[in-house]
Amino acid sequence: MAHPHNKYADFENLRQQAVALRRAGYSLRQIRDELKVFNNDILNQLVKGESPPEWTKRPNAKDDLRAKARELRLQGWTYDQIEAELGCSRSSVSLWVRDLPRPQPRYTQEEQQALMREGLARRRATENEKRRKAKLGARREVGELTDRELFMAGVALYWAEGAKSKPYDRRERAVFVNSDPGVIQTYLAWLDLLDVDRERLGFRLLIHESADVDAAHRFWAGIAEVDASLFAKPTLKKHNPKTVRKNTGDDYHGCLVITVARSAGLYNRIEGWWGGIVTHAQARLR
Repeated sequence: MAHPHNKYADFENLRQQAVALRRAGYSLRQIRDELKVFNNDILNQLVKGESPPEWTKRPNAKDDLRAKARELRLQGWTYDQIEAELGCSRSSVSLWVRDLPRPQPRYTQEEQQALMREGLARRRATENEKRRKAKLGARREVGELTDRELFMAGVALYWAEGAKSKPYDRRERAVFVNSDPGVIQTYLAWLDLLDVDRERLGFRLLIHESADVDAAHRFWAGIAEVDASLFAKPTLKKHNPKTVRKNTGDDYHGCLVITVARSAGLYNRIEGWWGGIVTHAQARLR
């Protein structure tokens, strides 16, 4: 019996058979089984140049995406919009539609800027509403302060914002400076809790020389609930031409300085209270 590979010697005859089968709609596997040619290289050479039958072609999953991309591009969609809509890469979109004309802008430059401003305004409004709800929720979490809670808050507030004596410069005097009305009111409520007589309090403005000093006096007098005539001569900050001030406008009222007369004892107690808070805090860290 002849060796089975001997049939490969008559390649042209075998090719004619393979081509006839291919044109009859046979797949490569069917041709292989029919002609008993199990060498893939030889099998491919036998049908070289012949198109596979339609039924053997695998559908291209991207054909539909390509057609849709071209349709959207013709409708005036941008690359980014097509990419987001179809979930494909920008390089694929570019390859599929680059022969198509660029769409005309839907809006003029002025219209685009107006749309951007409107979008920015909506986003800021949404963010502001989120902030408002977050702050309102946090405020409700605080609830009603007990006297002890106000006392502890006041000690921390003074130590953060009030004047402090130094080992090399012991002044032992309660002096508090701040520009936040809420902070000032909390500090005054704390002094009331400590039974510090309001007659011992002195008020003075620390403010830029170009500001409306009279208006600032009226503002802080309302916050502190005192007569503006009780304020001492303000300390004016000189203008530095090399700096650009941002604390300007109707909302700028400078800082209010509150001093407590005969306050050495009070100051030393504040130092002691703060030391107690620190001691307990350190214990929790161990």
